[in-house]
Amino acid sequence: MSSRNDQISQASLEEFVRATAEGFGVPGAAVGVWVDGREFYACHGVTDAADPVPVDRDTLFQLGSVTKTYTATALMRLVAEGRVELDAPVRRYVPELVLADERAAADITVMQLLNHTAGLDWNLVTDTGEGDDALAAFVAGMARLELVGRPGARASYSQAGFNLAGRIIEKVTGLTYEEAVAGLVLRPLGLSRTGFDAGDLPGAASGNTAAGHNLDEDGTLSVARGWAVKRGDRPGGGLVSSVAEQLRWARFHLADGRTAGSGSVLSAERLLRMRQPTVALRGSALGDAFGICWFLREVDGVATAGHGGSTNGQFAEVLIAAERDFAVVVLSNSAPGGILFNRAVVRRVLEDGLGVVDRDPEPLPYDAARAPEIVGRYDNDAITLVIDVAAGGTGLTLAAGIKPEIRAGSDDEMPADYPPESIGLLPGDGDEYIVTSGGLRGQRGFFTRDATGAVVGVDLAGRLFARVSR
Repeated sequence: MSSRNDQISQASLEEFVRATAEGFGVPGAAVGVWVDGREFYACHGVTDAADPVPVDRDTLFQLGSVTKTYTATALMRLVAEGRVELDAPVRRYVPELVLADERAAADITVMQLLNHTAGLDWNLVTDTGEGDDALAAFVAGMARLELVGRPGARASYSQAGFNLAGRIIEKVTGLTYEEAVAGLVLRPLGLSRTGFDAGDLPGAASGNTAAGHNLDEDGTLSVARGWAVKRGDRPGGGLVSSVAEQLRWARFHLADGRTAGSGSVLSAERLLRMRQPTVALRGSALGDAFGICWFLREVDGVATAGHGGSTNGQFAEVLIAAERDFAVVVLSNSAPGGILFNRAVVRRVLEDGLGVVDRDPEPLPYDAARAPEIVGRYDNDAITLVIDVAAGGTGLTLAAGIKPEIRAGSDDEMPADYPPESIGLLPGDGDEYIVTSGGLRGQRGFFTRDATGAVVGVDLAGRLFARVSR
């Protein structure tokens, strides 16, 4: 495979970002690329449709779950210092942990939090306040969190697991999670525009902070109300940063030795360890395996490590290909168009920069005989998926929505639900599928069966949803 990075230019990147953002209705976006030893940036649009400021490489966006890569890196630094052991039970560091299953609480290891195999459901939808005890209170509430399997049995993406990992950091360091991450990671790397309180970062006072936007029922975008991530959720999704600093973060994880302060945080060997497979993933558009936090995926023969993030109307994506000294960061500020925008930009930059082509698999023709064993309602702690037969019996659809009781109990505005969109089963055993239209287009998952062969669950975006009705 020959390199094609001569096809990336500032002008071509800017034009693609502009056209694609406008095509997907994204008010503002920032893209950074590291390829062939050079940085490229392309910024488009405005921070806020109601109070517009031009987006630039220093505009602050929410990172959502990209924060997990910082939490994992901070924990790995504690491992390197001999203060934490990956295979140790979590209770060695958080002895007060109580779960619905006592055996699980005793058995879960630090590594199982970092590769999402702890058997924990997605999250606790709760507000534990903004005090320094927010994470402690979150962990105290985990006794009511559902379990989706035995520790180590399977991967299922868990925000709660990373919030618990943040509590380990607090207990080991004696600091708040935010103070510990700043000291272990942010300050050594010179990431002065990355933090948990946007108002404390340079640029916030001038309005250079992106607002999220959500699509209303009438097709117009409105500014999302409720901006900050609750403090108890910060280890899994609370950071704020700029595209320039996220490209610096991505280059640090390339372990090229050119990022100032990198050696004081983690060695190249430790960073490589984070990109080694720890558990396989099935039927996921996010990756073929988990490393330590990172989603690992081979794209057209090139090994990549990446992580995405979403908040209320904002989306982030970081992808690196260490063997090719390549990185791309994409930040955008609207739902659902931001998901599709980020994906389109990553694919275009991979193709132009590395000659790597990323394509969705082709689904099988619709088989009406399969529909009865698949259709139904599937739940996790906050979201319901409904799989049904499309009008006219021409195919299958998937709808995703926040549970009404969760939406009603929130003081903040929540993102709109995803209406029914088409899905198709994929070749193989027929239990894997891909979403083929709408805001979730390209997402893949699979159906889980019990010992009798009955479908009892479905995975989407790495998360297990249990079947509750047919």
